[in-house]
Parts: sequence; structure tokens; C-alpha cells
Amino acid sequence: MFRRINEDIDMVLELDPAAKNRLEVFFTYSGLHAVWSHLLAHRLYRKNFTTSARIISQVSRFVTGIEIHPGAQVGRRLFIDHGMGTVIGETCRIGNNVTIYQGVTLGGTGKEEKKRHPDVDDNVLIAAGAKVLGNIRIRENSKVGANSVVLYDVPKDSTVVGIPGHVVKQAGEKVKNARDLNQTDLPDPILDMILGLEDEIKDFRSEVRNEVENGSHI
Repeated sequence: MFRRINEDIDMVLELDPAAKNRLEVFFTYSGLHAVWSHLLAHRLYRKNFTTSARIISQVSRFVTGIEIHPGAQVGRRLFIDHGMGTVIGETCRIGNNVTIYQGVTLGGTGKEEKKRHPDVDDNVLIAAGAKVLGNIRIRENSKVGANSVVLYDVPKDSTVVGIPGHVVKQAGEKVKNARDLNQTDLPDPILDMILGLEDEIKDFRSEVRNEVENGSHI
């Protein structure tokens, strides 16, 4: 447990430029408090002390604003930045080096009693407000854009944006394998389509103008 705490503090100091020292991180980062509380709740949950586990998770939710069901499986170095309003469902499986921002929901889509929540593989970033719903899988090294709604599996090295979420590539290249926290340079396919239509209209107007100037009839 102490090794895990030290590892998580080191992670925050590495990733967050706002983190000044270990003492500050230990006492003020609610994302870490939520993860640490979950480790205890999950251990109790696996031993069938489900009520005690849920009590711990609800107390943690009250204190941190982050709800992690004690049944969820969480990997190492999970960075929940800010975190307020984040919800992680019971049958979620989260890999290593995953980053989640505020307002994210890893939720279910029905009343299935078995697997009904997403799997998130290693090195995934899920930006603020995104909703990842159902028994789907976000494969490694992928990004989910802010406020996206993801309902289907995402291949590795992908970027997902939109409602519903769909896969696009960032500048025609794969998302970097390193832990990349950049949320601002994700592609916008709707804007790209609008700009493309605008270019076509400009070309059409130019052709019409040329025809008129040449005295041709349309």
C-alpha cells in the first residue's frame, strides 16, 4: 500500500505542473484519495464484505466528488485529474497509466447482471465530460475527446470525438505511445467537413464569375 502511494505521488509530480511537492500532492489531490479509498473498498468487496465496501466508496464520493464502485478493477498509476463528477461503474476494468478528467462516466447501458461497463486499456486518456457506455473496450494508446459519447469498441492508437463518438486520426498519425495529456489538439471532423464545403462553394462562385465575365450562358 505504501509503495502504491509513493508511486502515485511520483506520477502526479511527473504529470501535473501544478503539483509543487509531495506533501501538497498527498493532502490535496482528490483523485489520489479516491483511488486509495477504492483500493481498500475493492479488497473488502472481493472478500464479500460488500456493504462495508459500498460505505467506503460512498464516503469517498462525498469527500472527493468521485464515485468508483468497489467492484471496479483499477490498474496502477491511474491519474484522475480534478475528477469532480467522475463515475466508474462496477464491472469496469482499467489498465495502467490511464488519465481521466472531470465529469467522465464509465457507465452501463442497461440492467445486465454480468459485464456491462467498459474496459479501458493502458495509456488511454479520457477528456473532460466524456461518456463511455456499455460493455466496450477502449484499446491502448487511445484518446477520447471532451464531451464525446462512446458506444462502440475503439481500436488501439486511435482518437475518438463526437456524439456518438467515432474514430479519427490526429494529423494523419497514430496517437503517441507516451502518456500524452494534450486535450486541445484533437481533430474536429465536423469543422473539417464545413471547411471543405466552404472551399467547394468558393470554387463554384469563382467558376460562375469566370463564365459571366467571358459572356457565357449558364
